[in-house]
Amino acid sequence: MQLKDRVAVITGGASGMGRSTVLRFLDEGAKVVIADFNAATGADTIAEATKRGHSESVRFVQTDVAVEADIEAMVHCALDAFGGLDVIFNNAGVGGAIGPLTETTVEDWDYTFAVLTRGVFLGIKHAARIMRSQGRGGAIINTASIAGLSGDAGPLAYSAAKAAVISMTMGAAVELAPDRIRVNAICPGFIATPLAAVGGSVEALQDSFARAQPWPEFGSGDHIAGVALFLASDDARFVTGEKIIVDGGLTAAGPELSRKFPKTSGRHSRYSGITKGSTGAAPELRKR
Repeated sequence: MQLKDRVAVITGGASGMGRSTVLRFLDEGAKVVIADFNAATGADTIAEATKRGHSESVRFVQTDVAVEADIEAMVHCALDAFGGLDVIFNNAGVGGAIGPLTETTVEDWDYTFAVLTRGVFLGIKHAARIMRSQGRGGAIINTASIAGLSGDAGPLAYSAAKAAVISMTMGAAVELAPDRIRVNAICPGFIATPLAAVGGSVEALQDSFARAQPWPEFGSGDHIAGVALFLASDDARFVTGEKIIVDGGLTAAGPELSRKFPKTSGRHSRYSGITKGSTGAAPELRKR
């Protein structure tokens, strides 16, 4: 077991990539705190973990990652329940502001950055404090995106927020290296999850996502969980400050989101507004 007796916190751990990672970490011997805004999917994930025999190794805490008090409560849940913190996966996310930049409101922009960027900053900040005090190092993993690497791989606000996560990852890796705290980012491509489905069917995305990239298989949460496991494990003990692309060759070929999905991005989108992923909150969309 690669993570035997390690303690991990996973934000956005109740669905999609986060849920896949929770279950993989538990199977690899970790004790896991699931932090998610959606209490209903949190209960479902706890039930699945219990079915797999991990009831004593998992906890759920409802968390808004944009609120510092919630992040503090989240990391202290790990301390209280399991006696420490070795890994944090700052994974919680939303689709955020969509539609043309000329119709994006300040409120939608701020909400996007609050979840995707402030949430990662707060997770790094409070996890690093605990890891430093423990004196045994640790692993911090952030979910970025290929959208942060290209001008046409995601909505503008989302892309800008994910670019900030990549930059923050590199800066934090340098600052925390003397404490043996590794900081890395995962850049997923098109991953078929409830967040990407925006209220629709995940299954409906699978064929279109597989066709949009060179690799003939749609991206799943399990693909991200495998990379997160590597970054959390001792196999990655000399890896820090990296952004690992997990996209089935999409970036190599050129994302071209506006051409492949013209009705969902940029100036051609039929809607503008905000999407809130798998939080349980409804999207707020305006038809153009």
